[in-house]
Amino acid sequence: MKEDKIRKNSEFRTVYRKGKSLSNHLLVLYTFRNFKNKDINRIGVSVSKKVGKSVIRSRVKRLISESYRLNKESLKKGYDFVFIARINCKDKNYKEIEASLKNLFKKAGLY
Repeated sequence: MKEDKIRKNSEFRTVYRKGKSLSNHLLVLYTFRNFKNKDINRIGVSVSKKVGKSVIRSRVKRLISESYRLNKESLKKGYDFVFIARINCKDKNYKEIEASLKNLFKKAGLY
């Protein structure tokens, strides 16, 4: 849904500056407690050009978004998340990205 996404550059910067970061071999996760929207989580996905050309970047973005969508019900509410894909993501399948995503949420104590 539209209100579940972080779109503005200023919102991304706020999460980077004030949030906490966790990482594993595939993803970096920034989490920031959002006091405006206490009942929803918002997600932003960032995939740099180092990962690959547009088709690959879009695929990685879709895989991250989809694994988040299927797991968001079991997360604590009221957070902004920004995922940054690492270069290793480009040749991974859905299961590997989902496992990486769950691992980060467990590390953050949000799962």
